[in-house]
Amino acid sequence: MSTSKPVNLLDFDVDGLVAWFAGLGEKPFRARQVMRWMHREGCDDFDAMTDVAKSLRAKLKEIATIRPPVPVRDSISADGTRKWLLDVGNANAVETVFIPETNRGTLCVSSQAGCALDCAFCSTGKQGFNRNLSAAEIVGQLWLANKLLGAARADASESVQELEAGDKDNGRIISNVVMMGMGEPLANFDNVVTALRLMLDDHAYGLSRRRVTVSTSGIVPAMDRLREECPVALAVSLHASNDALRDRLVPINQKYPLRELMAACQRYLERAPRDFVTFEYVMLDGVNDSDAHARELLALVRDTPCKFNLIPFNPFPNSGFERSPAERIRRFAGILIDAGIVTTTRKTRGDDVDAACGQLAGQVQDRTRRTVRLTQITEERR
Repeated sequence: MSTSKPVNLLDFDVDGLVAWFAGLGEKPFRARQVMRWMHREGCDDFDAMTDVAKSLRAKLKEIATIRPPVPVRDSISADGTRKWLLDVGNANAVETVFIPETNRGTLCVSSQAGCALDCAFCSTGKQGFNRNLSAAEIVGQLWLANKLLGAARADASESVQELEAGDKDNGRIISNVVMMGMGEPLANFDNVVTALRLMLDDHAYGLSRRRVTVSTSGIVPAMDRLREECPVALAVSLHASNDALRDRLVPINQKYPLRELMAACQRYLERAPRDFVTFEYVMLDGVNDSDAHARELLALVRDTPCKFNLIPFNPFPNSGFERSPAERIRRFAGILIDAGIVTTTRKTRGDDVDAACGQLAGQVQDRTRRTVRLTQITEERR
């Protein structure tokens, strides 16, 4: 009996699992068998993998495990949005959100326990930062959500249309994944890319590259790496129309200013599965929502094929910001639309369970002392 810590097989993409199985003297097809059982069947019991040799099953039970994050809270919004708080160890917990819609189900996945980028309007950033999530903890959110939602397994022969029409229990499956939960995905590049490869792999989840989106605040070198290694749909958290404002709202802009960011977006589109970048823009009353800001945006993105997703700010305690009025958002969108840019306003979902955009906080044992500094500042202002 092995006394070493069992290896979590959710940490491997197909190449990694093939290599690990080779170390056991097993052929590549055995790794693919186990991968299909894990991800397509949602199986975490080696004994249930009936087409895997009994001797290999016995070996795997001794040295391996299939272990996703553990749910500690399950909240369901009045609009059907579902949020899970997931234990990732050492008193840290992250949040994952499922957003059901008529023709699709979208899972919002976290990549870090906390976030080090400290965007001014984001609840996650105010919690500080503890660590990157492992590949198993990232793809494990999809594995677990599929299991808890009773999502139908899709056979390799099923078309995308059949996949989307599948139903079981709640009548929905996860057809889209967005890396828009807690953390900056491109600051955890290697583990996020391993998870992305599993989401795309036909032996695992078989999602289209167009249906998997990575959202970034603009880490330019990592955007270039993603373009080369695993191009999926790209969303950029823009939130400002000029460098002075973005330096304040999205501090990473001080390292990678807008000119560099726009150039990186244009490079990315050379290999992207979609022919546009989605710019996310949180609407903050009196901060970034004027007609002048909208016109600045038009000049900024003139050479970058894009669409805009305007996000009404979702408040959280001590944020210091207010949501732009509905009429102001409508007017702002109208300026962009009149210039020929596809612009949508995100419908706020799950705000009654703090599952809306910018509200995810989880539980983070901050290693940056940001929460201590924020407490001191708050007390000084009283």
